[in-house]
Amino acid sequence: MELPFPGTKIPDGPAIRHIQEQNRAMVKETPVLTCQTLNKLTGTELFFKCENFQKAGAFKFRGASSAVWELSQHQPGAAVCTHSSGNHAQALALAARLHNMKAHIVMPENAPQVKVDAVRDYGGVITFCEPTLQAREATLEKVQHETGAVFIHPYNDYRVIRGQATCFYEMLQQLNEEPDYIITPLGGGGLLSGTLLTAKYFTSATKVIGAEPIMANDAWQSFQQNKFIPSQNPVTIADGLKTSLGTLTYPLIMENAHDIITASEVSIVQAMKWVWERMKIVIEPSAAVPLAALMENPDRFVSKKVGIIFSGGNVDLKKLPWI
Repeated sequence: MELPFPGTKIPDGPAIRHIQEQNRAMVKETPVLTCQTLNKLTGTELFFKCENFQKAGAFKFRGASSAVWELSQHQPGAAVCTHSSGNHAQALALAARLHNMKAHIVMPENAPQVKVDAVRDYGGVITFCEPTLQAREATLEKVQHETGAVFIHPYNDYRVIRGQATCFYEMLQQLNEEPDYIITPLGGGGLLSGTLLTAKYFTSATKVIGAEPIMANDAWQSFQQNKFIPSQNPVTIADGLKTSLGTLTYPLIMENAHDIITASEVSIVQAMKWVWERMKIVIEPSAAVPLAALMENPDRFVSKKVGIIFSGGNVDLKKLPWI
């Protein structure tokens, strides 16, 4: 089942402003924090947009809320579905509950119990499958056929990208100035695509950069070679950034991103640990990747104003990477 605009059209500036207003009662306004210690370490003026404080613990709630709101306008009472073992599953389950909709979530059998519990707590109806993409897609197709639910893709959906765009849009309003750079984590590309659109419509010169693990650097390879390179067997602690770019996010990123940079596993863990220790806030490994990548490219950002989006804070406390 497909929806009309903006699901089939790149969202423009008015669409981003509109969904920001529509979702104001649902989506939290997350804080922008600073840290003098990290400024000194990097020689940079850093501004952290803390989506780890967002509902469901991650920026994904913005995109899920955008898509579910759109559906509620055209098909009130409809159900939604997706396949996900991570933040999108939790975000969609919660967004659906807040709009009095049912959410059907296909999750792999080896999904972390903490995430399974969260989806259930938010009212999601879980169907388990084997831990392969083929099994996920086949199971989702069956669930969709049986329930008539509308598929909400984690990132390859303009409705979702529109919601993710509100993160940087909100940050610009909070800062009341344009940073020289804004860096986002990069997996499937929904957050980076939305950030690129906001920068295009609402800034004059902010450069947008995606950051990904060097052990899952398919987007970096794609950007360097100017052709699509899929993610193949990525092995990284940043489990939210293992996916390939989508058919919608790939062209947006290739045409609009200033650059894509990478970070090592060691740097990701170190950046995450610094944030926990120095800023006293919980972020997940994927959220630490932009700071880690910045620290591996220090000369580039010295004396600049740099925004960083902390994408989420959903961490299994029994598996902290420095233990």
